[in-house]
Amino acid sequence: MNYYASDLSGYLYLFWQFSWPQWLVFSLIINVFLYLFSIGLYLFIDRTCRKRALQEKDHPVTKSDLYLSFLTIICNSLVMLIGVFLWKNGWIQLGSGQSAMTVILEVAVLLLLMDLLMYFFHYAAHLPFIYKLLHGKHHEHVSTNYLSLFVLHPLETIGFGLMMLVLLMSYDFSVISISVYLLINLIWGTVGHLNREFFPASFDRFFVGTTRFHNLHHQDETKNFGFYTSLWDRLFGTYK
Repeated sequence: MNYYASDLSGYLYLFWQFSWPQWLVFSLIINVFLYLFSIGLYLFIDRTCRKRALQEKDHPVTKSDLYLSFLTIICNSLVMLIGVFLWKNGWIQLGSGQSAMTVILEVAVLLLLMDLLMYFFHYAAHLPFIYKLLHGKHHEHVSTNYLSLFVLHPLETIGFGLMMLVLLMSYDFSVISISVYLLINLIWGTVGHLNREFFPASFDRFFVGTTRFHNLHHQDETKNFGFYTSLWDRLFGTYK
């Protein structure tokens, strides 16, 4: 290993001591909580936001979508366990930078690089063979609902997670930066799958991947593959 447990700060040393059964339970609890948080946030915004609906009706919630969303929780937990394995074996090292500026810069880098990786991953998911095999189920939600974010093929979920782990292996991001990024990722995904306009229209000029931006992707699958920004779509000619 590249470093020893004795070098870790207090809370990281506590996690280091977790057994694998404890990590399994912990990862499931965390991901169930995030799943419920996303649903709660969606419903709260949907019921309090007075902006117009982007489409007439939400996509109906089906049993198959519910089961698939549960499978997404399991896959996200698996990715977390893979990350723990890589950390415990020295493949991922966590930075010690705690200053506000360091956190802001690291979060910005994670957002930009993950947006680029997810653009290419998402674009590839729309190639005919891969789309039929993996991504088509998600696009049955032409209009969206509170489960749409989690209606993904397991390989998609794991693929997104592995891209994140590759970035964490390439640079020593701090735990705070990683946590802030993951929270933004969840909130952005939830807001992006609302059926109501959430961002002001003026945000388009700032290359922000708004709710309307992603909603248009669900209506026109050849456009708007970005997630946090519209930067890469504008650059590669897929922006609408």
